[in-house]
Amino acid sequence: MSCCHGGGCGEVECGEGGGGAKAVWALAAVLVTGAAVASIVGMGNSRGGASDPPAGTQPAQAEKPAPQPAQPTPADTAKADKKPADVLSFKVKRIDGTEEDLSKYKGKVVVIVNVASKCGFTTQYEGLQALYAKHKDDGLVVLGFPANNFGNQEPGENKDIAAFCTGTFGVEFPMFEKVSVKGEDAHPLFKALAEQPKPIGGEPKWNFTKFVIDREGKVVSRFDAERANVRTKNLEDGLVKKVEELLAAMPKAEEKQ
Repeated sequence: MSCCHGGGCGEVECGEGGGGAKAVWALAAVLVTGAAVASIVGMGNSRGGASDPPAGTQPAQAEKPAPQPAQPTPADTAKADKKPADVLSFKVKRIDGTEEDLSKYKGKVVVIVNVASKCGFTTQYEGLQALYAKHKDDGLVVLGFPANNFGNQEPGENKDIAAFCTGTFGVEFPMFEKVSVKGEDAHPLFKALAEQPKPIGGEPKWNFTKFVIDREGKVVSRFDAERANVRTKNLEDGLVKKVEELLAAMPKAEEKQ
């Protein structure tokens, strides 16, 4: 840039003029740089946009659906609805072969027991007969079912079993034909007993298992023979107590009167 004084122009650099030019170029550089920065920031905002959460905050999480309770299967429903069979609804054969309907014993306290002639508990025949003789007039009946399921301890025929029971122990309570009390070939009566709710249900574990039925026909107790009573006439203490308790209870039909 030149300065002219008067009529002539000399190639003299003007101090103010030169400084102004430099300032203009510097300002232009600043403006260009600022525009570039603004452009970059704008691009960042367009990518993140307003959807980016403020610093220090977490994005909202989608709520998980509440777990649904398991639905019972038809098999579960059928099992729950199934009621124990009426054990006094069966017809069975007495040891002499005559058929008998167990419903005739409804209204009595009934003890059903699987017996055997060659067992360590066989002497319980004596205790069962004594219990029956003492309380038969009060409404007790004992029903004996010979079975050969345990240790081959009842191998004889029905006539042999009958002779043994009456001749050796004077048994007077009703005795029935030999049956199976467990497994696939179990008599329907003992299958019904096994299907009772725990702890009463389940197959007999050995000979002389006693199932107690109240006057309403409901199976209310079970007593497995105890080792302490092997080769004695003694019965389980709980059995005698339960029988006497049920005999003393008034039938529901009489309570309503």
